[in-house]
Amino acid sequence: MNNRTLGTLLRALIKPTKVWDLLLPHTEFAYSKEPRKTTRISAFKVVYEIDPLNPLDLIRRLMNEKPSVGASKRVEEIQKLDEQVEARIKKSNISYQAQASSYKKGMVFQPRDLVWVHLRKDFSFKT
Repeated sequence: MNNRTLGTLLRALIKPTKVWDLLLPHTEFAYSKEPRKTTRISAFKVVYEIDPLNPLDLIRRLMNEKPSVGASKRVEEIQKLDEQVEARIKKSNISYQAQASSYKKGMVFQPRDLVWVHLRKDFSFKT
C-alpha cells in the first residue's frame, strides 16, 4: 500500500460519517497489517515480530512477567528477520534502479561536439 492508497482509503472511510477520529485507529491498524510490496512483510511483523489478528494482540505484557528462557533464540530470530527485510529492500532497490535506467540513453561526447544545454531556474537552494 502506498500513500495514494492510504489517502483514498481515508477519504472513503471519512466521507460518509465525518467522524475521522474514531476511524483513524482502525485504518492505521489495517494499513500496518498489509504486507509491503518491497519486503513482502507487514509493518507489524517487522516492528513487533507478530502479525496480529486484531488490535488486542498488540497489548503489552505486564511488567512483572519474566522473559522466557529462549530469549537468545528470539534474538536470533529477530536478527534473521532483519537480515531478510534488508536483503529484500536491497533487491527491490536494484530492480527499481535497473527499470529506471533502462529508459536512459548512454551518450558519449567527444571533444568539440556541439550539444544543446537547457537551463532552468532551480529554487531549492540550501542555506
